[in-house]
Amino acid sequence: MGHSHTHDTGNSEPSPATIGARKRANLLLATILVPIGVLTVIGMMLLWPSGDRSSVTISNPYATADGVSIDVGQVERVSEEDCPSSQPTVDAGGEALQCQVAYTAPDAGGALVPVEVTPELARAGAVEAGDKIRYLNLDGVIQGGSAPYIFMDFVRTVPMMWLAVLYAVVVVAVARWRGLRAMIGLVGALVVLGQFILPGLVEGKPPLLLALVGSVVIMIGVLYFAHGFSARTSTALLGTLFGLSITALLAAWATESIYLFGVGDENAYALVNSSGEVSISGIIMCGLIISGLGVLNDVTITQSSAVWELYELAPNTSSRRLFSGAMRIGRDHIASTVYTIAFAYAGAALPLLILVSLYDRTLLENLTSGELAEEVVRTLVGSIGLVLAIPATTLIAVVVVKAVGIRQHTAAAGAGQGSGGLSAGSAARLPGGDLVSVAPEGGDVETRRSRRDRDARGGE
Repeated sequence: MGHSHTHDTGNSEPSPATIGARKRANLLLATILVPIGVLTVIGMMLLWPSGDRSSVTISNPYATADGVSIDVGQVERVSEEDCPSSQPTVDAGGEALQCQVAYTAPDAGGALVPVEVTPELARAGAVEAGDKIRYLNLDGVIQGGSAPYIFMDFVRTVPMMWLAVLYAVVVVAVARWRGLRAMIGLVGALVVLGQFILPGLVEGKPPLLLALVGSVVIMIGVLYFAHGFSARTSTALLGTLFGLSITALLAAWATESIYLFGVGDENAYALVNSSGEVSISGIIMCGLIISGLGVLNDVTITQSSAVWELYELAPNTSSRRLFSGAMRIGRDHIASTVYTIAFAYAGAALPLLILVSLYDRTLLENLTSGELAEEVVRTLVGSIGLVLAIPATTLIAVVVVKAVGIRQHTAAAGAGQGSGGLSAGSAARLPGGDLVSVAPEGGDVETRRSRRDRDARGGE
């Protein structure tokens, strides 16, 4: 039995051999990624939207007629009483309708105004004293009787800003500068989405190319900005691009073969009627590709880091054993992220799921219906791209580290010297907390958690 000991690799400086290996890895990866980056920039230039929306005609739901305004105020009290808008009916000898009325103090000043609350919100008891609301002021168009003020929406600015601040504080407190860079990268990704992808779809640009080019730009920016320029990040980017390509191909096939045309979606009908250039199926296909970017980025960067850590702990491990050890970690990640995708989409579509479940149809009919088909396909397409990206990223990382890795004599590795190699039977801990061990019989690497899971599955 070899003597077992533990290293804290997170606090030790990399050796010159390790630094040299990383530089060679960066050079090797750059020969692949630089041409991809150049082609992406060219594609972005060719597809950049003109900004001309003269062909788009769409009614603004927030536009008001002459004499009508949208005012803001704070609710002082709420009561159940005769609807103010029923006054003409009462004057004509009829009976007033009962409704919930929110007496609101306008921000512009003046007396309290009786704002009628919609029946749906009234039943839920959503409007309470102290709420900030927007309401439709019809005082300029209603002649005679009480001028109705109709509830329109809540003002959510302050609570949402506090939530955003809390999010930023938590991310920076836990992830420090890397978390801050990740949030800045997220802002950049939203800029690409809002200034390139969305306007391009409105102008009828090729949706598949638009989604691919925009997604590659987002991934390059997010990965390098958040994780820095390194061989690990570049390897993760290559794995991400592979998964993105698979997702794009599946999305293009599924959109046409499964007839995803936005049937029954009011927003889709509004877009179709707004311009002859808009393709609903193209928008859906673009959405299928973009929706999986976040989880794809997560698994590839984690898998790339796992391969690098395992290799630097045991540089003399064979490629086959290094790949199998890293894939034990990857399989755990696959299981958890597949659930993540499914539950994320289910949570977002929960009202729709409840509504569809109430229909008198079988489960299969519900899942393949126009209402749910898009969500189901999004889950399946995203999961397939995600699952295939993990072995692809692992293989790319193994090839890179073995091609440019640390050259070390077996004797030095057995003594645990030089570049941080581990002796047979020794162990070290990954940044995520898993204990990595080197098997006495030949330098195989695996994590304690992965070995435990394998044993639980009967020695898989």
